[in-house]
Amino acid sequence: MMNHRIKGKKILITGASSGIGEQLAWKAAVGGAYPILVARSKDRLSRIASSIKRELGCRSDVYICDLLHEEEWESTMKQIVSDHGPVHVLINNAGIGYFELIQESTLSSYQQMFQLNVMALIQSVHFFLPIMAENGEGHIVNIASQAGKMATPKSAGYAATKHAVLGFTNSLRMEAEKQGIFVTAVNPGPVNTNFFQTADPEGTYKKAISRHLLQPERVAEKIVNHLYTPKREINLPLWMEAGSKLYHLAPRLMEKMFKNQFFKK
Repeated sequence: MMNHRIKGKKILITGASSGIGEQLAWKAAVGGAYPILVARSKDRLSRIASSIKRELGCRSDVYICDLLHEEEWESTMKQIVSDHGPVHVLINNAGIGYFELIQESTLSSYQQMFQLNVMALIQSVHFFLPIMAENGEGHIVNIASQAGKMATPKSAGYAATKHAVLGFTNSLRMEAEKQGIFVTAVNPGPVNTNFFQTADPEGTYKKAISRHLLQPERVAEKIVNHLYTPKREINLPLWMEAGSKLYHLAPRLMEKMFKNQFFKK
């Protein structure tokens, strides 16, 4: 299914070198949009852009940036606007996670997660929101997580960042609506991406939940299909979203019933 509403729109995607970000680039290009790709890996981004050009005849530009560095990201955003003018869609997809017990974790891992998952995302919105408001249109998509709705053991830091993303996004949505800007939070469960190379280097958790893993193509398709629509949240998979809702109604019962599953990380 093609989203004709995004034809000709400039779509900025962070964390675009693999996983959901890479698939977002392809889906956007299929819809006739102009993907602007940001990530650390020059080789991967160049390969994606070349493939999109070769197979779809669609141009896309790449920007090499480490979003962990505030000044570098600020400079990159200014360059993007200088090169392309107003961006129509901002998809804050870049993120990182570490699955570890609190007493075994380090402050540096928390700082890294908060910087990339939260502060870089806020910085993006702070930069592009006034530009979208001035043009009277736009769509901001923040990739959160089901972990932002239901925390589990060994994910305290990661869940905290995604709780923060959801809180920020909910406020942003109400503020941006009167300016003609759509805001959507995306809350996927575990997705089959390179995320687990950092979050779960031994592969224990990924193996335990392998049959439940979402495919990045499916997540990206859902997101792109809802661009330029007033979609509040995209929640995948539906059974996990149902579990999150039940958790908020009866947290103690859910923690008792699913204790063993929660400790599979």
